[in-house]
Amino acid sequence: MRAQLARVDAVFVQALIAAALSFAHLHDIASAAGQDGWKAWAYPISVDLLLVAAWRRLRTGDAKASGWCWFVIALTASLGANVATAGLLDLGDVPAWLRILVAGWPAVAFLGGTLLAHTTTLPATNDIEAADVHEDAPEPPPEMPAQPAIEAPPNRPTVPVPAALIEHARKVAAEHHTRTGTPIDTPTLRARLGVPAPMAEAIAAQL
Repeated sequence: MRAQLARVDAVFVQALIAAALSFAHLHDIASAAGQDGWKAWAYPISVDLLLVAAWRRLRTGDAKASGWCWFVIALTASLGANVATAGLLDLGDVPAWLRILVAGWPAVAFLGGTLLAHTTTLPATNDIEAADVHEDAPEPPPEMPAQPAIEAPPNRPTVPVPAALIEHARKVAAEHHTRTGTPIDTPTLRARLGVPAPMAEAIAAQL
């Protein structure tokens, strides 16, 4: 537990020292570029806040391109100030382009902070397409009521027909066909034989 606390404290102290040095370098650059008083102290706060906002956007996983863009801009401003104060730049005679960059930084930081804080995440394209397909899908047709099953007519009982009667009916049918040229129908056969309708139908089926 103590080792872990010592490690955390060491990291915290190192981060605090690095932040203080970077803060001081940014203040010196802003002051040398003509931003005196409280304005010189506001510049390092602006750079560090933009850096933190960009890093937070990268950690959330949304709009990483925007997060990386503003993270690089803020990191370039911080590193540039650190390198410039290492003796590579005469702080007593700051070039005009640096004064322009320092003077224009508030607008850049305001734009970056606003975009990072208020950029809304759009839903995924696949989700939109799936929603459109779901909305455009035609409604299924209404189910038709089931039709009642049609019962087959009951089979009529087979009427026994004597063989002699069938033979006689064949002669009658042959005579009718010879005389009229057409097959004999059941009503005519019934009338000629003088039998009930069921028996006439049974005889006609066997002709």
